[in-house]
Amino acid sequence: MGTAILLKDVTLRDSRKDVLIERGRISKIGPAGESAAWQLAGDLDMMDCSGMVAIPGFINMHTHSPMALMRGIGEDMHFHAWLDKIWKVEEHLDHEFVYWATKVACLEMIRTGTTTFNDQYWFFDSSVQAAREMGMRIATGYDVIDKGSREEAERQKEQCIGKSEAFLHRNDPGHIYELAFHAIYSVSEEMIVWTSELAEKYDVNLHIHLCETRKEVEDCKAAHGGLTPVEYLDRLGVLNPRLLAAHTLWLSPHDIELLAAHGVHCIHNINSNTKLASGYRFLYNEMRDAGINLCLGTDGCASSNNLDLLEAMKTAAIFQKAWRDDPSALPLGELMDMATVNGAKALRFDAGRLEESAVADLLLIDTDNTFFLSPGPFLANLVYSAHSDCIDSVICDGRFLMRHREIAGEREILAEARKVLAKIA
Repeated sequence: MGTAILLKDVTLRDSRKDVLIERGRISKIGPAGESAAWQLAGDLDMMDCSGMVAIPGFINMHTHSPMALMRGIGEDMHFHAWLDKIWKVEEHLDHEFVYWATKVACLEMIRTGTTTFNDQYWFFDSSVQAAREMGMRIATGYDVIDKGSREEAERQKEQCIGKSEAFLHRNDPGHIYELAFHAIYSVSEEMIVWTSELAEKYDVNLHIHLCETRKEVEDCKAAHGGLTPVEYLDRLGVLNPRLLAAHTLWLSPHDIELLAAHGVHCIHNINSNTKLASGYRFLYNEMRDAGINLCLGTDGCASSNNLDLLEAMKTAAIFQKAWRDDPSALPLGELMDMATVNGAKALRFDAGRLEESAVADLLLIDTDNTFFLSPGPFLANLVYSAHSDCIDSVICDGRFLMRHREIAGEREILAEARKVLAKIA
């Protein structure tokens, strides 16, 4: 896991601490100055963190990272027209494009405080390679989308099994392997069931889009005897605690009951949903009160246009307050959990908390600027006032990915990304 890191005089939960990171985990936390008495051996990277606040690294629970090179290609379009255009562009992609586009996405996510991202895209093995070279943790795997073609379904079955078994045998701690199917309108019923059963066999998560638009719900009801998409998946036996459902905007009370009963994790993507006019009334209170684990994502840059989870936090909160006519809706502590520990719970790894023994994924926030001068609570200033450029340093799995806003290899990545753009020009 590399050199041990000692963060000296960092503010943690409103008090000044020394924090020791060893072998990828937080090994010791004590009062500021106490580390002078600790028995520290071997290589040690010490950093003076006075004036900085440590928080857990953000977990982006739904994105399509290679779309970092597809911003702005479908502006001011209705959802299904936009989706058709995206699919046409994606016909020209290959491993090289996905590799460099994912590296661009990683640059942006590191700068904006994300340490782990839950991805869904073609040529996922190239995204895994890019993320690991950047030092980030990625959750991704084979994405099924047969569009009703039996021939394509059989091809994807064979490929999915081969890829899955190869990646599961790697046992890479920086890659959380999962399966995906795109959505109920783009995947045949047979393949929905087949993919879900394979995820159960391998005991991996299944990442899907669900109830993203009103049309999706209406079409499902028309095709399946009045069943909503959630009810349809329940009938197929797909709902379970391994299911990661992105969007979940258009839900009935019965849908919420089913999602809660089966332990499904739901992911809010407010910037993408509002920009594409898919909807904005995410039923946070209702789902939270039912016991559903709620997470936060950015979606891909072709719809949300950036991967800044701090921006998504602010937007999610102000929309909840506005449409509910309730300024107390989505309080800051719960918002922070959506962006951190709830994602770790869904992905089944021990992060999202700054405590001894936890995985060392954390951000160092520089408070020496105008946004943190007021006596207001730190989280209020961070979410509602500051921007992501206040993130001074990022540590993932006990290693610096960014230090004092510097990321290794950035110029080369941007130069190579410009070259592969020719594939979709």
